[in-house]
Amino acid sequence: MSLTQAKRFTLEEYHRLGEIGFFHEDDRIELIRGEIIQMSAKGTLHETCLRNLLRELPRLVGDRGTLQSQAPIVLPSNSEPEPDFTIVQNRDDNYLSAHPVPSDVLLVIEVSDSSLDYDKNVKLPLYAEGGIPDYWIFNLIDNWLEVCSEPSELSQGRFDYLNKRLVLPNQSIALPCFPDLFLDLTKVFPPKQIS
Repeated sequence: MSLTQAKRFTLEEYHRLGEIGFFHEDDRIELIRGEIIQMSAKGTLHETCLRNLLRELPRLVGDRGTLQSQAPIVLPSNSEPEPDFTIVQNRDDNYLSAHPVPSDVLLVIEVSDSSLDYDKNVKLPLYAEGGIPDYWIFNLIDNWLEVCSEPSELSQGRFDYLNKRLVLPNQSIALPCFPDLFLDLTKVFPPKQIS
């Protein structure tokens, strides 16, 4: 009896596959713990929330940080997720020499509807393990923002955030990296659709 095991890729192998054209330009993929993950298609609710954030975050952050959207960050354990939004520290080369690493990251934001389980059960521990200080999930299923801070190893190999709280869509929240800047969530959450 032989056991089969999926091939796990290193960051270098993953980048090499991209360089040789293995992936198509429109592929929505990311490397998570050495596995190449195909991301699900985004619905209109998800896209509307993304557009709202794309309008609000640049105005709010300005030149105080660098905002990137659906761009890679490099994490330990052969992972290179592409969060919906990341606020990273400004750098002179604007990350031309390498993708941001956890010490560069100020805030990671995911917008979640069909990906909610994945963002909570796969990405949350991954971000906590990487030491990402603050992780926000715009939960479009329950219609609230899940705010996670203080990454920690709770037990051997089990990572999570010690502080978690919910912020309602009619409230405002300070950016953890810039506590004097407030994001008005009424301008971010799409209006609830009546079925």
